[in-house]
Amino acid sequence: MRRRTLLKLSALASLPIAVAACGSTSFFAAEAVTVPVPDLVTDPSCPIDGGVQVNELIREGENHFKNLWRLTWDGENAEAYWNPAGNKLVFQRRWEGVDCDRIFVTRGGAPAIQISDGRGTTTCSYFLPDGEHVVFGSTGAVHDDCPPKPDMSFGYTWAIYPEYDIYVKDLKNGGARPLVTGPGYDAEATVSPVGDRMVFTSTRSGDIELWTCDLNGENLHQVTDRVGYDGGAFFSHDGTKLVYRTTAFGTENVEEEHARYKQLLSENLIRPHSMEIWVVDADGENPRQVTRLGKANWAPYFFPSDERIVFCTNHHSEEGSRMNFDLFAIDVDGGNLEQITTEESFDSFPMFSPDGRYLVFSSNRGGEKEGDTNLFIAEWQ
Repeated sequence: MRRRTLLKLSALASLPIAVAACGSTSFFAAEAVTVPVPDLVTDPSCPIDGGVQVNELIREGENHFKNLWRLTWDGENAEAYWNPAGNKLVFQRRWEGVDCDRIFVTRGGAPAIQISDGRGTTTCSYFLPDGEHVVFGSTGAVHDDCPPKPDMSFGYTWAIYPEYDIYVKDLKNGGARPLVTGPGYDAEATVSPVGDRMVFTSTRSGDIELWTCDLNGENLHQVTDRVGYDGGAFFSHDGTKLVYRTTAFGTENVEEEHARYKQLLSENLIRPHSMEIWVVDADGENPRQVTRLGKANWAPYFFPSDERIVFCTNHHSEEGSRMNFDLFAIDVDGGNLEQITTEESFDSFPMFSPDGRYLVFSSNRGGEKEGDTNLFIAEWQ
């Protein structure tokens, strides 16, 4: 497998803890923006302050959910990820009147607060090991407003905005600084539980590949090199492996499919209708396919044991019902497929808490209006 290692990206801060140094840019919103909180009784047993118990929304067959709490009540809330202490979440959110995602962090005893400044669009936030800094992707260095939405004449697509760079944000003083920059798309950063490396998705090689780097943005290393979109990666708990989603091309007319993929990529677009879950060693060796289910399989995350993977899929949906996404689990060798959620709409973005007791995910269940996606925490059993 061809891979590349770069010794240094740019003259950035020498340590991630130093991002609040002189010259940093404030990434707090100009005025504090918080998540609306309903006048409901919260449950102090929820691991995140403000959770309301909604066990009535546990669906038949969701046997791993002992208790269920709801954290948000309107808009589109997604990609919630735990801090290392397991008592905060960082997530992205859009709501009526705001057309692209903003980054929020939960707070003890107070509503979650926006930490991005409202320029451009943002995506894929994640805590650094100290719990006091967050990385996320942003187009704010180029866009003041939301960038143009994808051209749907190509069908349903995801935009791979080349203006995305990865920033690191100091939650104490609001300072932020670019961490991974350069031509093309840099986003989807997550951090090894070991605390030494970060993985992200980038087009810097000409295709959409996984790269890793030190937590200060240096010592870049290309992990994948297959044609197609490789992204949405997470480390195993011991830091030795990565689980990710990748484009699944058919076995016939592969060259034509590659050509269509590359044409869309030239327009900074991808079609996510056909993806499978893969695992690879963190250095790029031993890539192996985990799922062979068809349709869209994505948003994977390792179980605490690193022996199983929870992920989102619509492979079981009836034809014409592609938006029925549920959580499933599977062994890393592709065996023992198990359905976890049965909500007949959308469940995705699962992540186990650091102690393995809880699973946070996004769901359409209980939404006040069509399209609402909210954050839920399940006590696992």
